[in-house]
Amino acid sequence: MCGSELKPKPTGLSASALLLLKQAQRVALGAQQASPSATVPSPCISVCHMSTDTGWCEGCWRSLDEIGGWGQTSNESKRLVWSRIAQRITAHTS
Repeated sequence: MCGSELKPKPTGLSASALLLLKQAQRVALGAQQASPSATVPSPCISVCHMSTDTGWCEGCWRSLDEIGGWGQTSNESKRLVWSRIAQRITAHTS
């Protein structure tokens, strides 16, 4: 063992989580200004690892169901997923 396994996990949000939260806020703001048919971006950041603690992807904060259904869901539902991502990240900081 080199000791890295014994280090505690860092507290607070990662830089990627902070960026994802800002993107979620932009999507929410854009939803108010854009047409309902405006393309909603995917939250995927290519860090695909499911947390055993939360059941969410550690990269995009989505559940497996949200990830798997993304391509077939409506823009309105995608915006709801973004809203849940923001709630999850915000709750994690509390």
